[in-house]
Amino acid sequence: MSNQNRMPLVEALQYHEKRDPVSFHVPGHKNGKLLNGQAGEFLQYDVTELTGLDDLHAPSEAIREAQELLADHFQTRKSYFLVNGSTVGNLAMIMGVCKEGDIVFVQRNCHKSILNGLKLANVQPVFLHPEFDEETATTTGISQGTLKEAIGKYAKAKAVILTYPTYYGMVYDLHSIIELAHKHGMKVLIDEAHGAHLSNGEPFPASSLRMGADIVVQSAHKTLPAMTMGSYLHINNDQIDAKRVEEYLGMLQSSSPSYPIMGSLDYARHFIASYSSEDLYSFLRIRKDFINRLHEAGFEVIESNDPLKVMIRLRGLSGFQLQDQLENVGIYAELADPHQVLFILPLLKKDTSFPFEEVVKKMSGIKASQAEDTPIVFKKSKSITSLRYSYREMETKTKKWIAIEDAAGKTAGEMLTPYPPGIPLFYPGEEITEESIAELRRLWELGAKFQGEHLLGEGRISIFE
Repeated sequence: MSNQNRMPLVEALQYHEKRDPVSFHVPGHKNGKLLNGQAGEFLQYDVTELTGLDDLHAPSEAIREAQELLADHFQTRKSYFLVNGSTVGNLAMIMGVCKEGDIVFVQRNCHKSILNGLKLANVQPVFLHPEFDEETATTTGISQGTLKEAIGKYAKAKAVILTYPTYYGMVYDLHSIIELAHKHGMKVLIDEAHGAHLSNGEPFPASSLRMGADIVVQSAHKTLPAMTMGSYLHINNDQIDAKRVEEYLGMLQSSSPSYPIMGSLDYARHFIASYSSEDLYSFLRIRKDFINRLHEAGFEVIESNDPLKVMIRLRGLSGFQLQDQLENVGIYAELADPHQVLFILPLLKKDTSFPFEEVVKKMSGIKASQAEDTPIVFKKSKSITSLRYSYREMETKTKKWIAIEDAAGKTAGEMLTPYPPGIPLFYPGEEITEESIAELRRLWELGAKFQGEHLLGEGRISIFE
């Protein structure tokens, strides 16, 4: 019989908090430390559309003014608060810009919400596969050459959907890609989930908004002090039908939007808009000292294009093993991969502290292993791929489970996603390749966590018959 006096999630959260954890993961407010006492008591603001508090779905007062301030800071045509995360922004962005049957170019290392948006919009996706960065052992963005090749094969494409920066903070020559896409009449849609803090310029990479992207979604909660699910959507030129986008936002966003989330979005905009040169100098000095201390403690630190992102390695340990060791001492990374863990550093202001010294002391107790380092493996057999079946065709087909070793050449029946960061390894309707099978086995053996329906423990995956 169930014990209705239990509150399992509340108890888990309370236990986690009692461990005094140190956050190097999203959200950007770092367990409230960056709120600096100014906006932390949000429960008292958990209200509804009362007189004087405006309405997200028909803003005319405070929310309208807050969104106008947001657009002013990011220098956009129009900007919106999102209370259902960048997921809802990506869905509304795709459905608001793309029409059913459109050919749409999509960067293959995209978030699963982009892929879900393609299905909902019932477009014809063509996947552009990214380049690989040896130093960080991560995929980055597409090359201009890949886009040119795709345009040569699919001249009627209507849009290109890109991820920038990557989840590891890596950037690429986006400006020339946007120019090429516009030259051929395509709209450019950007999932800039990890770039809400890029509006202030160097030493941070330039935002895609400044490079001419047409519509952009940002997760304010990932790198700014906003609550989880707090995001922004920006319309950046007059060619985007704002009313159509707003219509989908009205359908997809909660009809009971969270005022604490919206309040935190207003605060996050204020935070980045008021970020001064003195704040930046202080952050960079503290960051440099932290990295130097980690080097002294025996860790390898790989710096990203984005100063907020650093990758940490320790000889003989996979990233998943290092993540376990860190969590044993109360330090939580954003994600792990076969080679490293990713830290998202706090965007500190000059009057805000963070326990970096304590972190280094705890990490100093983690020792390198005598084991071999995980070799860096990357193979890209194709630059451009497409689905074997349309979304409508897939709805009529049956699926079955087969042994992984028999799956090469077959058609994937389920989305299979290592999480985080949420980039699907298999996508329904795609051909299963030897390379993807090898990567699946490698990630599974190293301890990666997967989302989606799967029988990996039994050595089987789903295919379309």
